[in-house]
Amino acid sequence: MARATAAAPPWARPGGTPVRVAAVLPAYNEEARVKDVLVAVCRARSVDEVVVVNDGSTDATAARALEVPGVYLVSLPRNMGKGGAMAAGARFTDADILLFLDADLIGLQPEHVDALVEPVRAGRALMAVGRFSGGRKLTDLSQRLAPSISGQRAIAREVFEQIPGIATVRYGVEMQITRFCRYYRIPTETVRLAGVTHPMKEEKLGVLRGWASRGRMYGQILRIMLDPRAPRRTVERTLRLLRPPEYGPGVSPLGFQRWLGRLNRKRTAGRSTRTRR
Repeated sequence: MARATAAAPPWARPGGTPVRVAAVLPAYNEEARVKDVLVAVCRARSVDEVVVVNDGSTDATAARALEVPGVYLVSLPRNMGKGGAMAAGARFTDADILLFLDADLIGLQPEHVDALVEPVRAGRALMAVGRFSGGRKLTDLSQRLAPSISGQRAIAREVFEQIPGIATVRYGVEMQITRFCRYYRIPTETVRLAGVTHPMKEEKLGVLRGWASRGRMYGQILRIMLDPRAPRRTVERTLRLLRPPEYGPGVSPLGFQRWLGRLNRKRTAGRSTRTRR
């Protein structure tokens, strides 16, 4: 498959329609942190819509998210992993630029959000990746060594919709996106997020569970990195869904519920196949 440099987005050309930006925050058991992140995101001038995807949380994540005015909440019936949550958030909104942010960020300010969106909105890039700097030594070092796994990124919808397998990737979703964008030479900028960090897995889950979770994450990332096959573009574009103006937990447009049902069946079938082997 031939590689091609991505063209400038439509909103960067004269006569283009105004760009809309949606912040999508996948959240799993983040009741202690999600509200502070949402307050910062909602104050950013560049964001038109904020969507929290409650990924089967067992705590009060959904309730904390709804305490912030103007936030849309998508509650998944069970935990589908970060990739599934990102795909659900992208399907829920019709925005031109998708801004993905972790729900456990510490030190996030509105200006960080605007800086991350700006390269894509201005048409200089089709993806912008945030890199922690000056927050904590451990997270700064981690992102210097592996910047491609940053969960903070703005990406044009026209690019995101072409990346295969997003909905079924869990920990390795950022590497899946990065690998696709590198292969097809998608224009990308790195944005410094001064003073921003997040808790380590060992702090959130305890040492043993944190190590186990980190091991699974790196295992998935390595499998994606070492895959010799060229990433294929997804032909079918994402269906942009109509939804009611007031959207709360447990209320989903019919089309959105059908998509979740198909994803559930696909993942269940995959587990059954592996068990029979």
